[in-house]
Amino acid sequence: MTRAREQQICCEDTPYYHCISRVVRRAFLCGFDRLTQQSFEHRRQWVVDRLAELDAVFCIDICAYAIMSNHYHLVLFIDKPAVEALSDLQVIERWRTLYNGPEIIERFLKGDPVSAAHKLLIDEIVEKWRERLADISWYMRTLNQFIACKANAEDKCKGRFWEGRFKSQALLDEQALLTCMAYVELNPIRAKIAQTPENSDYTSIQQRIEETPEYKSQDTKRNQEDKLANIALKPFMCDEEFFKEQLPYNLKEYLQLVDWSGRAIRADKCGSIDDQLPSILHRLGIDEQYWCEAMKPKANRYFSRAIGCQSSLRAYAQKLEIGWIKGVGMCSKLFPA
Repeated sequence: MTRAREQQICCEDTPYYHCISRVVRRAFLCGFDRLTQQSFEHRRQWVVDRLAELDAVFCIDICAYAIMSNHYHLVLFIDKPAVEALSDLQVIERWRTLYNGPEIIERFLKGDPVSAAHKLLIDEIVEKWRERLADISWYMRTLNQFIACKANAEDKCKGRFWEGRFKSQALLDEQALLTCMAYVELNPIRAKIAQTPENSDYTSIQQRIEETPEYKSQDTKRNQEDKLANIALKPFMCDEEFFKEQLPYNLKEYLQLVDWSGRAIRADKCGSIDDQLPSILHRLGIDEQYWCEAMKPKANRYFSRAIGCQSSLRAYAQKLEIGWIKGVGMCSKLFPA
């Protein structure tokens, strides 16, 4: 049964969500269409540019992303404290970069006198806009609508571009967040369009690698001001100190883990470097055997609207008033704590 978005996305449960959008039928978002011999690779840059624009508007951070040929993945963080800290004027300025708004807002910005009734109306509008700045549904709408209109204009056609409303999964704990981020990062490797994380174009793992001081100091052919440099990614924690605005992992360990996982899911190298398994899995109580299973193609079939340990999933299902939630079996093996 389909549930309303407000029941699926709630900051009280978790601020982290995995979102997926897929195009209709055999359409290509930004890949090479062998049937028509057309390349739509340039559209991936459209998504990157739009994400950078939305970052300056919404109080929603990008933790991980992967832009594929006919779909894309985003791992998002809803920053409620940030949106609550915005002044009314900041809310208006942000929202008006996307939409014009009613005339009463124009008069307010010009400094024209307004009645008490109009002031109440302005307050209501600003509060509604403030809620939208931390709303993943509005975030995805402004992203997908923009890409769909631009693609349809280029194709000189009308009609639906995306399959339907986006799919979202609540990431209920640190284990779920780590699993989902690595799963997203490894999409190009699982699809056999890239051999290594650093060569996985239009992914957050490639961007993070290129932004490390070690990589920047190398004499590489890639322009450091190239396409991926303009997306603001949620940072990892520095050393062992963790702050609220950071991801709860160490970047070096995370890169090692994604690299190890990318090799482990390849049949010709499966299990060849087990001795290099990063300690982060052990600290979070994640079983390495089932971790590899979760990184394989079609692994997302194990999960539905949420990912987390057994207790987190059961509490989430109880809140939604449902007797069973898909993923309990897999998650009990992956991270049973």
